[in-house]
Amino acid sequence: MTNGEPDESYEDFSACLPPNEYRYAVFDLDFTTENCQKSKIFFIAWSPENSRVRSMMLYASSKDRFKRELDGIQVKLQGTDPSEMGFDIVKGWAL
Repeated sequence: MTNGEPDESYEDFSACLPPNEYRYAVFDLDFTTENCQKSKIFFIAWSPENSRVRSMMLYASSKDRFKRELDGIQVKLQGTDPSEMGFDIVKGWAL
């Protein structure tokens, strides 16, 4: 498990997602819309397509149970490629 610092950006967070390994992540995204500061808590299931099949099966079988243990999740995402996890794309899911 890795914990980020409160002052780390979304870009810092997304850069830590490994290219070949599954991960679950929770991220508190702060952003501004129409001069209004907002915050949304995301649950992200990171599942790169080029990961090992055994790892995929383990993560897929435990994802729903893991999500049920978390309180306060407002947005749930699944990403398979870094192009799906850009700040503007993720922010769009928060609106």
